Amino acid sequence: MQAWFSEHKLVTYIIILAFTIYIFNAVFRPQAKRLPILKEVLVYLMMALGSFILMIMQVDKLPIIQCMAVAVIMMLMLRGRQIYDKWKKGRSGHAGTEPRNAENGQ
Repeated sequence: MQAWFSEHKLVTYIIILAFTIYIFNAVFRPQAKRLPILKEVLVYLMMALGSFILMIMQVDKLPIIQCMAVAVIMMLMLRGRQIYDKWKKGRSGHAGTEPRNAENGQ
């Protein structure tokens, strides 16, 4: 797999850039507010430059894509767990609150 990534540098760069953008948006982006447009452009330009440096390291036989893939899989598992917990809480919250209040005399 390392040899294939070394031969296909453009594909390697695109994969690294996509992983970098996903990780940034999932972990580091503030949820409540957006950045001003110039800062947003600067952030993505820095990510593009950093992805180029990571691509060079990947071509030099470091497992950058594999490590980033593990990080993305772990983030997707966490997101799935959060969605499941929210769904489970919503289902049990509606059915369980009324009988308890009736038993307590409220």
